Amino acid sequence: MEGHESRISRASDSPGDTMNDVYAAWHEMLESEGAGLAARVAELEVRCSRQAEELLCLRSTLADALRRLNALEGRAPTTSNVQRNGGGTYTERTTGTPTRELRIRQPSYRESVKRTSSYGSSASSLSQRRGPQHQSTGSLQSDSPASSSSLSPAPSPSPRATPAPLTPHPVQPYRSRNNSTSGNQSPSPATNNLTKRWNSTGDFNAQGLLPSTRFTTTKSLLNLYSKPSQNGPILKHGTHTCQYNEEDGTVRMFIRGRPVILYAPSDHDNLDLSKVAPPPHNKLKLEWVYGYRGKDCRNNLYLLPTGEIVYFVAAVVVLFNVDEQCQRHYTGHTDDVKCLAVHPNKLIIATGQCAGHDRLDARPHVRVWNSVSLATLAVVGAGSLERAAAGVAFSRADGGALLACVDDGPDHVISVWEWQRGDKGHCLAETKCSVDTVVAVEFHPLDRNQIVTCGKGHIAFWTLDASNVLYKRMGIFETRDKPKYVTCLAFNHNGDVISGDSNGNLIVWGRGTNTVHKLVRGVHEGAVFSLCGLKDGGLVSGGGKDGRLVLFDADLSATGTENVIEGHYGGVRVVTEGRGRQLFVGTTRNCILHGDLQLGFVPAVLGHVDEVWGLAAHPSLPQFASAGWDRLLQLWDALSHSTVWSKDIEERAQCCAWARDGGALAVGCVSGRWLVYHPQTRELLAQHQDGTEPIQTIEYSPNNRLVAIGSRDNFIYVYQVDDDGARYSRLGKCLGHSSFITHLDWSEDSQYIRSNSGDYEVLFWNATTCRQAPSGAALRDVPWASAHCPLAFSCVGVWPEGADGTDINSCTRTQDGRLAATGDDFGKVKLYAYPVTQPKSLCAAYGGHSSHVTCVRFLPDDTRLLSAGGHDAALLQWLVD
Repeated sequence: MEGHESRISRASDSPGDTMNDVYAAWHEMLESEGAGLAARVAELEVRCSRQAEELLCLRSTLADALRRLNALEGRAPTTSNVQRNGGGTYTERTTGTPTRELRIRQPSYRESVKRTSSYGSSASSLSQRRGPQHQSTGSLQSDSPASSSSLSPAPSPSPRATPAPLTPHPVQPYRSRNNSTSGNQSPSPATNNLTKRWNSTGDFNAQGLLPSTRFTTTKSLLNLYSKPSQNGPILKHGTHTCQYNEEDGTVRMFIRGRPVILYAPSDHDNLDLSKVAPPPHNKLKLEWVYGYRGKDCRNNLYLLPTGEIVYFVAAVVVLFNVDEQCQRHYTGHTDDVKCLAVHPNKLIIATGQCAGHDRLDARPHVRVWNSVSLATLAVVGAGSLERAAAGVAFSRADGGALLACVDDGPDHVISVWEWQRGDKGHCLAETKCSVDTVVAVEFHPLDRNQIVTCGKGHIAFWTLDASNVLYKRMGIFETRDKPKYVTCLAFNHNGDVISGDSNGNLIVWGRGTNTVHKLVRGVHEGAVFSLCGLKDGGLVSGGGKDGRLVLFDADLSATGTENVIEGHYGGVRVVTEGRGRQLFVGTTRNCILHGDLQLGFVPAVLGHVDEVWGLAAHPSLPQFASAGWDRLLQLWDALSHSTVWSKDIEERAQCCAWARDGGALAVGCVSGRWLVYHPQTRELLAQHQDGTEPIQTIEYSPNNRLVAIGSRDNFIYVYQVDDDGARYSRLGKCLGHSSFITHLDWSEDSQYIRSNSGDYEVLFWNATTCRQAPSGAALRDVPWASAHCPLAFSCVGVWPEGADGTDINSCTRTQDGRLAATGDDFGKVKLYAYPVTQPKSLCAAYGGHSSHVTCVRFLPDDTRLLSAGGHDAALLQWLVD
């Protein structure tokens, strides 16, 4: 102002100056003031937008809490639904819903050492935890480096405890998460009218790393109530090198240079190769995810204020409300999610992934997103991370403004980001962290700009100075107590760092120092895999080998309270605090347990541990079976989303199939054996050995009198079925394929078999004589009971241009013959309009799996599609809209 006044004074003292100089001076002053005001207004707008979003999240949480309290008191809960009226304001309306019985489900053990199947939870009436949490929220790196898409074979598990088999129930219509019921509860007679934010989502948004919305916009605030976008892009298949012969009605297609001749039905119109078949009218929506990744990842389980636990499996981050038995899903990732961190406000989540199939959209990166709206806020590190995000952590002392990330590359680079600056964040600092494996990274909860990392043979204390340079001090161990791995981190209320290591010891590092303040030896037999700081100052440690959970007080003295989880669940991978005295425990065998140290623990999530290849839908009930290389055969209920039973079959399973009447369940094994079980009693009805190669596929005939077994030894073995699936006698074997059998189909009259092989042959067989049909032309009009063979005229369009013959792993169709689905090597589930006879056929593609999709099957009522993910050990259940 003084400068402006002096200029005006000079203008008035100089008679030669004009009034224009005065106006120019005032104009310059106003422009300067206006620019400053605009910047302040913009900053206030950003703050208001963020605060409005947080208030909206808190309102939803409060509504959920009130509903729970009312349900516990036996009154009809009032649910507050926020609606936007025409004037742009928000109003509320309350709806009453009948209460449901809330009780602790006690597992009933029919067999002494098998896993429990009923994993509903107890409804806790204790208050939600308050105050700061100093639990470790760090990295998810395995002790031994492993491929992101490969799980090493697990040792044979002990049989899992399961209750008495459930009585089969009739097919029920689809229920939303608001009235879905668990296995031990009856369906609610009315729908709880919650807002759409609680529904399972299937927006995979595979076209890019970022959606079009930002969290500072009004659109992101309304995302809670907007209609979800279409699941995935519509993918157009390229033109094939197909040739259509009108004279004999055949299509010749080439796969890796090999011609494949397919015969069209006699009544089929001439095929125009230039036409494009439209995509199906139906869409898929991800309804449920079965499984959890605890085998090789750490610190990936937390409780949110919404009452949901957040964890991940494959490329999906799951938000699971155990009390309500309902899930929501964040599906922005394109490949294996490897790490997870929760913001201090408990509403924002950061998840990091490894590199995927696509070089552009699947680069390793970290996604920051809102846990209520599921809107992506930022994508950090795309282009700078080398292999995968091995660990992430939000800063705590400054309210979560910074995000630390450790790369899984050779130098394990640690970087610090201002994640709210732009869509991609801003990197403040980065430096080499360690040449050895880094398993955890944490910001100090009380000291600003202090970071702690640990891993193989080290613990490091980092300082981010004012010039954004990272300085490191290595922790100093006593020589005889130096562990091979420092495996986990936590903080006490004094700000001291507590570490667990592979020797089973706990070490307290004084705040601000890199020296040992206190050492507690021999807490666990084997490594300490997790430390959980409790709100009352206590600490719970979890053993990865002994499965023990040990409670310590604030001075790190043992209280004498401990518990041991059952061995067939695996060791303790991560422990997190729930409401009241409840704990959630993630295990090394991909289970999530919940309970407390006094009463024990029951499963909330069960899953497979190794590759899953076998998947079969029940012929009449909404149930399905799965089997994998972890030697587990499991029966699932698709409506209650629960495990009916789980059995250790002591063989690595490759495939499974139901008898047509549902009275028997056959499992093909890697050793060449195939086993038949009674689905209710789990009794072994029959077992046979056909060769020493893996059994690739099993199919029962429509009349349930025959069963065909396709082996990797190039043969198809045909058996006669007697005594309701309890006795099998071999009729013969089909010889003619020059490669292993991949898929089989039966004709509707049970007279013929259609088979595909590893060298892309399509052959036809007489089932009773086991002789090959001389020509496929004679069977061109035979109706087939299934469409599991992707090399068939009705499935020509599922093959993309230039496809390898192994790209399509599985194919299936609905009972009504309107839709077909495939699973491929790129983690995609694709939906087509059936029959897919046009080489140019459009489809809808869906992500979620991070590995090759090994099998897809529709439920018998065609309302849902099931997919198995191979290496990711995940089972996904899709709703057909």
